[in-house]
Amino acid sequence: MDWDQIRIFLAVVRAGQFVAAARRLELDHTTVGRRITALEQELGAKLFNRSTTGVALSTLGERLLQTAEAMETAMDNAVVEFSQAESRVTGAVRIGTPDGLGTYYLARRLAELADKNPELRIQLVPIPRTFSLARREADLAITIERPVEGRLTSLKLSDYTLGAYVSRDHIKRFGAIKDYQDLKDRVLVTYVSDLIYSSTLEYAEPLEKFAAKRFECASLTSQLEVVRSGIGVGILHDYAARAFGDLVKILPSFSVKRNYWLVAHKDVRMIRRISFVHEFITSEFKNSGRGFFCPS
Repeated sequence: MDWDQIRIFLAVVRAGQFVAAARRLELDHTTVGRRITALEQELGAKLFNRSTTGVALSTLGERLLQTAEAMETAMDNAVVEFSQAESRVTGAVRIGTPDGLGTYYLARRLAELADKNPELRIQLVPIPRTFSLARREADLAITIERPVEGRLTSLKLSDYTLGAYVSRDHIKRFGAIKDYQDLKDRVLVTYVSDLIYSSTLEYAEPLEKFAAKRFECASLTSQLEVVRSGIGVGILHDYAARAFGDLVKILPSFSVKRNYWLVAHKDVRMIRRISFVHEFITSEFKNSGRGFFCPS
């Protein structure tokens, strides 16, 4: 069985589309289609059910997936064995993170790491969703909940806090907010309820019962920009809000504490490039200190 065909098969499984898999592999989508057809002909089995929106594994495709992932792990381990002595760090590492952390903390730091290691290709994915490490959607993930299932390793990076904020312009237009009762004529900027991907993000209830109405955004970065526009009150990460001088923290008695966890799949954790980035992220959080993510 040709490993290159298996590599393409795995990319299609994880992307759910030939075109998306082709972009990830930096191949033409017709080439991807031909290689999958050749693999199906070699095995005498239909691996995917195709539709106008993408592809889904057939029953036989599900069986091949287990073998393909075992082959992938064996190839990764071989790379580790034969490159361990190399001083260079090479290859791509994809890191999935919550959007606020990725944008306001990790992006600059990972850019500096990539600059010092030109053969290391960082793929930072700061979007509000969960990542499946088992399906190799990411090599490392930073989560807001500790995973309890799967062949995963998890390390607590830090607690972090959130508070209530408005812009200085909002105060000029609508007046100061001294207590919860002052929220009755204000707009609460918060998440889109049915798009919340973790129950730990449901922290707006204490303010919702006072605010007149909601403005909902699916990502923290959007919420922060809406609050900066002056439209209303938002619950923002303290470390992100501190970066903007036009934001003012209100309601000092209101505070939310959550956690960040660094997660990796056990099968790839010790691959050199992944362990290198894992150690870098761990070190950065340690060096930042508790005061950065949980200001007193």
